[in-house]
Amino acid sequence: MYLLEEAYEVLDAVERGSSEELCGELGDLLFQILFLARLSEEKGAFDLVDVMDRITGKMIRRHPHVFGSASLDTPDEVAESWARIKREEKGEEEAGAGLGDIPDGLPALLRAHRLIQRAAAAEGAGVPREGRRDIEQGFERLKSALEREDRDGLEERIGEMLFSLAGLAGRCGLNAEDVLRKANRRFAERAGS
Repeated sequence: MYLLEEAYEVLDAVERGSSEELCGELGDLLFQILFLARLSEEKGAFDLVDVMDRITGKMIRRHPHVFGSASLDTPDEVAESWARIKREEKGEEEAGAGLGDIPDGLPALLRAHRLIQRAAAAEGAGVPREGRRDIEQGFERLKSALEREDRDGLEERIGEMLFSLAGLAGRCGLNAEDVLRKANRRFAERAGS
């Protein structure tokens, strides 16, 4: 719980552009990491050096263009290489495999974004491709559930619309979680918070 709270405070400081605030929040987040590593050390599981060794190894393996002889020329090539190496490490054969490893605990819109990204990497399998017409039809189904006062139908239709809108945001090069966070901030500013 505290780790997530501190991570969100770091994100907020990044978005606000305050170096002073970011420095403090990164310290709070680092404390959580150090604390968890210390608890694990006391249990005999691992220590902070093990954590650092593991991330160092991962970065070296996944960046052969930096730490090895691979030649990657574009950011897309780097991203593709990273994803391929990660799949190989996990024993997955194709892009999009392993939707189940996207944490349930992510904020729902961010998880939708990640699910859609991963599915898109699997050559479109299960990717919502709603265009304007499909989203309008989804909205009509939502209106119908509202008129019927169908609570279960409303829940399902609202969920479908949110997922479809997350897909639309992704197709437009946006992240629905970021988009909503910015809308929340604008709302709070207008409301005088």
